[in-house]
Formats: sequence, C-alpha cells, structure tokens
Amino acid sequence: MTKAELVEEVAGIGNITRHDAEIIVETIFEAVVGALRADDKVEIRGFGSFRTRTRNPRIGRNPKTGAKVDVPAKRVPYFKPSKELRDLVNNIAEEPAEANPEEPVTPIDPHHPPAM
Repeated sequence: MTKAELVEEVAGIGNITRHDAEIIVETIFEAVVGALRADDKVEIRGFGSFRTRTRNPRIGRNPKTGAKVDVPAKRVPYFKPSKELRDLVNNIAEEPAEANPEEPVTPIDPHHPPAM
C-alpha cells in the first residue's frame, strides 16, 4: 500500500475530503518521525511500537575497490509489531473454533479432490 492509497482509504472510511485525509496521514507520520528524532518511542496499542536502535561504528569495504571505509555509528528506526498484529497477519483466530462433534470430518485427498 502506498501513501496515496492510505490517504484514499482514510478519506473513504472517515467520509472526509482527500485533502483532510492527507493532512491527517501527514500529521501522524510527522509525529512519529519527531518522536523518533527526540529518541522517544511511539507505541500504538494493538499495532506495534516504533523505536530507534544504535548501530556501532564499524569498518566496511568499498565494493568496487575493496578499500577499507570507516562507517560511523548511527541510529536506525525499528518497528516491532504487536502480538495482535502478528496474529492478524497470520490469520490466527483469537478464540479457537469449536468443532461440531455431530458432524464427521472427512479428510480431503489432495491427489483426488471431490467432484463438484
């Protein structure tokens, strides 16, 4: 999903203009970026959390010449999905479906599927 598609989705769900939806999406993104720049974390319950991690300085190599290059320490954004989001993505139901003991379950042979 692109940013433009997200704006369209917000506009459709919220029954607001595209311009207003764009302002909402931009404001959320700016708030997340601002918090990460300030070394804060952003936690959205049921979705996940955004943080920064520090990468240590290291010595890398130029792939063309093979020369050693000093790579400085830097902070990188990191997203950790919530358990709820992981479960939704993996289609794990919150409550297991109860099987009806009266209906017999017949296995389907993948080599000989039932005729329709």
